[in-house]
Amino acid sequence: MSNFAPRNRLPTLFEVLSRRTLPPVDLFTFYIYMRDQQRSVDYLDFWLDVSQHMSLCRHYVRELRRSVLVSTPDLDKASSKRPSADLLAIARDGSFDEEKGYDDRRLSAFLRSEVTSQYEGRDSLGDQYQNPGQDRSLLSAGNPSTVSGEQHTDSTPSHSVSRSDIRASAEKILYTYLLAGAEREIVLPPNILNRIAQAIEQDGRDDPEVFDEAKDYVFQAMEKDAFPGFLRAKALGNLVPSSGMLRLVVGLLGMFGGFWAAFSLIFLDITPRTTRLWIILPFAIGIYGLFSNQYMLDPILGLLGLSEYQFMKFMKVKEPYVRKLLAKRATWILVLTAFTLAAITCLYVFVPGKRL
Repeated sequence: MSNFAPRNRLPTLFEVLSRRTLPPVDLFTFYIYMRDQQRSVDYLDFWLDVSQHMSLCRHYVRELRRSVLVSTPDLDKASSKRPSADLLAIARDGSFDEEKGYDDRRLSAFLRSEVTSQYEGRDSLGDQYQNPGQDRSLLSAGNPSTVSGEQHTDSTPSHSVSRSDIRASAEKILYTYLLAGAEREIVLPPNILNRIAQAIEQDGRDDPEVFDEAKDYVFQAMEKDAFPGFLRAKALGNLVPSSGMLRLVVGLLGMFGGFWAAFSLIFLDITPRTTRLWIILPFAIGIYGLFSNQYMLDPILGLLGLSEYQFMKFMKVKEPYVRKLLAKRATWILVLTAFTLAAITCLYVFVPGKRL
């Protein structure tokens, strides 16, 4: 099934974070919204980094599984006392089958067993199968979770991964987001922070389950506080706040110009009255601007299938349901604009003139 299967509804936060949606309700746009409007992009970066950590762990265990299958083709004869016994069992029952996905709890349990097992080389079980000296660095320069474009690729590393990479990833998350005074500290309940710090620093854990509580808390916080505003901004509108403010200013100026021209024509008793029809122009600009600001939706852009993600930067609306929704709202705004413009124009065209 395609990740972008059509849906006759608005997407959920999980679908957005899983990259199963299209612009303007995709992960890239959500990242921009969290950074520029919500001012809480650190929470999203934390969630993405923890997801990247999970992908790293999966990749590590996948490599071990392949290595063990190659080195021990007869799994049933493998000794249960061997350090890879747990991995052989996983390989035998298919819990880490690449086509069926992963049992995340078993993955974490296996990684924990590596930490507690007392055998030589426990910190890097797969090193005996990997080429020494090979570069296994996980993190490239910059934030691994930074979203830099509309299209995203799989975050799973394509190169060999060692256990030290997993450890470095877990510590980076801890020191970047969770410790007091961290560079990008996020606010979490103290009991959750204490448990994570103890698990990593004292217990030596680096499995994905260490971050489960924090990840769930951050997800629920974004789902409750940020995501509804994101849907209102991107699924029901197509303007950013600065653009909406610009339309408000233009609309007020247009209305001022329309009223000034209308009263001038009335009190100068200009004839014929058809001359007053010129007031349509400033009133049209004013009403259009005010309604665009009120609904945070530019109807012309909506009908053209465009959405603004940064000031004067536009993207095509590719999510089918959102495109239909924006087109309907744009049509309604144009009808409302036309009706209001007709009413005001008729009022000032047919009112009797009186020269002062």
